[in-house]
Amino acid sequence: MKIASAIRLVRDRVQSAGARASYWNAAKLATEARALLTHADPSVRAHFQNDLRRFLSRGVGPVRGEIPRRARAAADWLLRAQAATPDDGVSLGYFPCDPIDRGWRPSYPETTGYIMTTLLEFARQFGDPAVREAALRMGRWEIEVQMTSGAIQGGPLVPPERQTPAAFNTGMVLDGWCSAYATTNDAAFLDAGRRAAEFLANDMDESGHFRTNGEFVSAGEIKTYTCLCGWAMYRFGTLAGEPRYWDAAIRCVQAAVNMQHDNGWFPNNCLSDSRSPLTHTIGYTLQAVLEVGALAGREDFIAAARRGVEPLIARIEDSGFLPGRFYADWQPATFSSCLTGSAQIAIVCYRLRDMTGNVDYARAADRLLDYLKALQLIDSPNQNLNGALAGSFPFLGEYMRAGYPNWATKYFLDALMLQDIRAQT
Repeated sequence: MKIASAIRLVRDRVQSAGARASYWNAAKLATEARALLTHADPSVRAHFQNDLRRFLSRGVGPVRGEIPRRARAAADWLLRAQAATPDDGVSLGYFPCDPIDRGWRPSYPETTGYIMTTLLEFARQFGDPAVREAALRMGRWEIEVQMTSGAIQGGPLVPPERQTPAAFNTGMVLDGWCSAYATTNDAAFLDAGRRAAEFLANDMDESGHFRTNGEFVSAGEIKTYTCLCGWAMYRFGTLAGEPRYWDAAIRCVQAAVNMQHDNGWFPNNCLSDSRSPLTHTIGYTLQAVLEVGALAGREDFIAAARRGVEPLIARIEDSGFLPGRFYADWQPATFSSCLTGSAQIAIVCYRLRDMTGNVDYARAADRLLDYLKALQLIDSPNQNLNGALAGSFPFLGEYMRAGYPNWATKYFLDALMLQDIRAQT
């Protein structure tokens, strides 16, 4: 990172948070570092120390090849995250310093939804019926916890009386039900999907934006990344033979594209700070615009996705490191990397290679993914760590700090499977 960018970043953080909040944030970070350095499990201590050393020394070398081994480790970790809960949902993730539940958090309906799609594709690609059945159990569990409105609750699983709806979460579970129905032809998945798709269609305003963002993100603004629901809606419209859901999908993606700046930037595109969105939410938006564009034959959407991804490609370091947040002029807005976002950008690049034939996209994706492979543990004595991808690099970076959210490993596995397909051709 350039010195001027670093100065801007520090100044912006102090000014926006204030001196008092900055002090307490630093104190919390120090407490978390101390907890990791004194953790009862020596494998957690060793991993944290090695992670910090590699970040400070820029000592991460890319790992080329090893795709089936890495993919299997990631899939196995996702299955362990499912087994860690008392139901068939997938744990939000493993956070080794959590004081309760052995570090495993409760089931998370939103991401369990799109993990279904990932594991069903893994089962197909690698011929694993056990993984297929685990994914279908997730789908049946999602039907059990679906709200009467057709929506999916925000946040980790809570009792029905405490559930609040979230459009984005609903779209992510709809994606999983589409995959489950396409795999099984089980009408239960189609029926649940219809209730979810109907909720989403009714939740859109006249401009094509969703109204119900939920209580777990900053309120009072559009959330551009919710256009990813459009991909699931388009898929559902195809499976159900109901083109009106195609129209709704195109409307919500068009709403995002209408806001895009000339330099590829999408405003209002973060969970908490739209001045400097995460590559995670940027990745959601790019994937929505690209995939709906491909399904609908909308070259203008595909062109918009290209405008949005090319500034990010320019920011990938030779090693494969990509900063985890960006300002509207595409200057880095954090020192750490959001590993989920890096995996998502790799996926978009692989898909653009498929659609355009431009090999530069595949080269960018390989740089990102080969870097992520080097950050995946596959030989730790702690099975809670093996196969997973952390929220951030370094481990105490700002996104999902000091933990392994399940969606980081999900998107990493998606990218590995796309890389594997290309390795076979």
